Amino acid sequence: MNKKASVVVASTLLVSSLLSACSGGDKPVPAAGSGSGGATPGKPLDISIMTMYYTPEPPGPDNVIVKEIEKRTNTKLKITWVSPNNYADKINVTLASGDIPDLILLDDPFSAQVRGMVAQGAFWDMTPILKDYPNLMQYPKESWENTKQADGKNYGIPRPRPTDGGGFPYLRKDWLDALKLDVPKTTDDLYNVLKAFVEKDPDGNGKNDTIGYIGFVDQNGMAYFNQLQNTFTKVNGDWKLIDGKLVNVNVLPEVKDSLVWLNKAYKEKLIPEDVAVLKNTQAKDLLKANRGGGFQDTVEAAWEPTEELRKSNPKADFLPLVSLNGYSNKDSGFFGMYAIPKSVPEAKMKQLMKFMDYGASQEGSDLASYGLKDVHYTEKDGIKTATPQAQKDIVAQQAFGQIFLKYDPYLRAYRTGMPADVLERNKKIIDEKAKTSIGDPAIGLNSDTNTKVGTELRKKIQDMKTKVIMGKEPISAWDDYMAKLKVDPDMVKITAELNDAYQKKQSAKK
Repeated sequence: MNKKASVVVASTLLVSSLLSACSGGDKPVPAAGSGSGGATPGKPLDISIMTMYYTPEPPGPDNVIVKEIEKRTNTKLKITWVSPNNYADKINVTLASGDIPDLILLDDPFSAQVRGMVAQGAFWDMTPILKDYPNLMQYPKESWENTKQADGKNYGIPRPRPTDGGGFPYLRKDWLDALKLDVPKTTDDLYNVLKAFVEKDPDGNGKNDTIGYIGFVDQNGMAYFNQLQNTFTKVNGDWKLIDGKLVNVNVLPEVKDSLVWLNKAYKEKLIPEDVAVLKNTQAKDLLKANRGGGFQDTVEAAWEPTEELRKSNPKADFLPLVSLNGYSNKDSGFFGMYAIPKSVPEAKMKQLMKFMDYGASQEGSDLASYGLKDVHYTEKDGIKTATPQAQKDIVAQQAFGQIFLKYDPYLRAYRTGMPADVLERNKKIIDEKAKTSIGDPAIGLNSDTNTKVGTELRKKIQDMKTKVIMGKEPISAWDDYMAKLKVDPDMVKITAELNDAYQKKQSAKK
């Protein structure tokens, strides 16, 4: 499963009207240190936390938001902030040391190290008590289901993310209008659109300088063509459930169909010639330079190149597609989870759960991500706008908002500066995607063989895909390779292990 996260430096503001409470779940919880849960009445509860930050600098212990949260929850926080660039290394060292904070963000809940520790009883099983925390229960069921371990239990609080609105193709709507073309509904339609984008001068500058779709691959996978491939396989991931069994998508004829499509697009120069080496920043530069007709990104991210282009062309518009071939992708609903080690007493564990439940409330989430009204943000017509003080005080969803966050299904609908009409359109697109979106059935499943050899195997598969796309190998070479892959001992073993894990997880749900 591809879990790439964009590193956002600026403070991303959301729409408060979209963060409405459900079933009364937004009432502030009692202060963490005010009851019997691990602290004497009136005494602040000491809480150590390890998490990541995406701001230029992390908040310090005297940060105004840290202090305000301590005040409202009657806690004393000791937060270890770690850059996402080296978080994986820090996690490995911390878990191996045995000196684990009260709350630790496990960015990969299914790493071999985490699985082993869960099996050894290193973390609290939260399953029996989740019902006692109404704000956490507002997270979508996918967030909880997809973070369950092999025994069907939850050993962490998901860091919630929307299930719909993730990376998917988007296209220049103004170019479609200029060429009198409909929004494509199938990959055949899309091909015809991209061909017109390249050959019919959609920007009207009289030059043959446009690229249909700015996609690219890397050595590990299909990268910014992965969702396009998925519109052929109709599943968001490398494994598809067929007749109750998981099958690797690469042995399916639909992947071959996607490669034929991409090879044809490459030969006709509808996609970049440097498809194997192009980087994300370079692709975005081409979009902002009025060169590209399409790209793959989240719904709200389509506003980034649109905003830049509208400085010179008010009609510029990148439209996120709802689906292609009747397919739209459903994401996992989480980006890591917060676990509590068994070294924490049960009473304190429940107070930590109460602390995180407050963070999932409207009040806690708004405070963490936006700060204090009229100090760190102003609000007009339901839109929050950051003040210079917010940046100075490191108030952002990319800071304490990594710990406290209320679930918002429209998190991927809005970006700062986006006009209301684009926001409303994005919300409708997300709603439409949610009606038919398909997720990854193999999320959280373990294969020891895959852990050992999966990375290299995927690189070999992608190497052949790249060669076929670029015409360095004929499509028959893919047929030959897939015939071998079906009987490859490692692939056979990985498939068997994942199916065994799938059946066990299904049994654990009953």
